[in-house]
Amino acid sequence: MSIINTSNTVPAVGSPATSPAVSSAAATSMSQSDFLKLMTTQLQSQDPTHPVDNSQFVSQMAQFSQLSATQNLLTSVNGLSGTLSGSLQTSQMLGSSNLVNRQVIVPSPIVSYTGSSVTGAVNVGTPGNVSVSILDATGKAVRTIHLGNQNSGLAQFTWDGKDDNGNPVAQGTYGMAASSNGNALNTYAAGTVTAVGYGGSSVGTYLQVSGVGGVPLNQVAQIL
Repeated sequence: MSIINTSNTVPAVGSPATSPAVSSAAATSMSQSDFLKLMTTQLQSQDPTHPVDNSQFVSQMAQFSQLSATQNLLTSVNGLSGTLSGSLQTSQMLGSSNLVNRQVIVPSPIVSYTGSSVTGAVNVGTPGNVSVSILDATGKAVRTIHLGNQNSGLAQFTWDGKDDNGNPVAQGTYGMAASSNGNALNTYAAGTVTAVGYGGSSVGTYLQVSGVGGVPLNQVAQIL
């Protein structure tokens, strides 16, 4: 069995439902139109012998004016928020474009072997003896790489494309499974960024990584 040892470690990687209170507030809030209708109804229904006091009427008009101004302000803020969000998204995409042709390490249960050595990593939560298995299409381990005792963090490893007997394997996609002290660990793969895109508000900016696919920008664990 071939054994590879390494101690290359870096720091660890680390549709909202509407609440009843919000729904209730939305259902009972008064719009500008409702306020105006209420004030008009009040004037129409007043006792001619006891008309609304002038100071009270002026106070109501002031409240109406304040409501109108507040709603206009909210409309402006909402529009500005959308503009700022779009500008920030554009800025993030442009800033991420310098990652094109760079290698990054991202979460992945697979690794792509194309004939040259492959770099991967394991996210170690609790210090311990770490090992990584490279799996074929049937789930059988073709190579086991022992990393030895690793501290918490992202522990990198390199696979030379050979099996446990030292024989080269066929090019293709292989699975990865890592463990430490009997506990499964998350695996990562290194790949070259080929493009940057935007996947909508739920995904945001993402990177197209060779051998892995589309990966959200915030999931990049390391830039090599």
